[in-house]
Amino acid sequence: MTRPFRLRRSELSTPGSNPKMMAKAATSDADLVFLDLEDAVAPAEKPGSRACIVEALTTLDWGKKTRAVRINGVQTIWCHDDLIEVVTGAGRFLDVIIVPKVKAPRDVWFVDSLLTQLEIKLGLPEGGIGLELLIEETEALARVEDIAACCPRVEALILGVGDLSASQGMRMGNIGATKESRYPGDVWHFARTRMIVAARANGLDAIDGPFGDYRDAEGYRREATWSAVLGAVGKWAIHPSQIEIANDVYSPTEQEVNRAKSMIEQVRAAEAQGLGAASAGGTMIDAATARIFETILRRAQQTGRA
Repeated sequence: MTRPFRLRRSELSTPGSNPKMMAKAATSDADLVFLDLEDAVAPAEKPGSRACIVEALTTLDWGKKTRAVRINGVQTIWCHDDLIEVVTGAGRFLDVIIVPKVKAPRDVWFVDSLLTQLEIKLGLPEGGIGLELLIEETEALARVEDIAACCPRVEALILGVGDLSASQGMRMGNIGATKESRYPGDVWHFARTRMIVAARANGLDAIDGPFGDYRDAEGYRREATWSAVLGAVGKWAIHPSQIEIANDVYSPTEQEVNRAKSMIEQVRAAEAQGLGAASAGGTMIDAATARIFETILRRAQQTGRA
């Protein structure tokens, strides 16, 4: 199965129980909007919110956005009906299902099998609805390579730092925040790196998780920048104010694009002369350098900045 390309610089979380917020999300600049049935919706409101999401998906103009729904975890009493009611009511208007609390490939297979049954029953393209998986349990991080490779329907992995900190027993403050941490450095470096490597090794997008203090724009940009340097292609936005920052951080700058073009040209010129490497401002550049900068140019083309 060929995975479709989707921009995921910003993934906006929107409560599926709030029609006004869903309508506002549809007009935002987020690359992806996910209508939430899990943490953002109280247990008593979950069943009724499915119909609200179906109406939003089928009646609002979402433009070029990727339309997603976060269901409840497969261990809950709501997951089965979340999938059946949302896909039955709005499957033709749905691009991605986000699966939380994944612990093992079996959780992914359950969702994949039920989606396949629904697609066949409803006459939808088989495999047309993609999956994004939340890596937010220690069990998931410990076997993230197996999870990343387990199903062709999977398109992206997301680092869920809130639940992961609880699962790991970490002594943290707000979700995603590090400035309150007494750890000497980026407390999420290992988890980010392991998840990103697993994603890249399997052709998946890697998405950085939420940052709870939406008033701290500087903190959000810092965390997004760290994850972008490591290879993530986007980050969750729990508030519309975070969208612009994410779209900017995960798109190469004009300076980066120009430098990438220059470096690649110098490497190719050296190769044409039979040389394996060249010097640019006192720094050795070679085929590996070109590969790094080709990644930047591909990303610039995808984000419209080439």
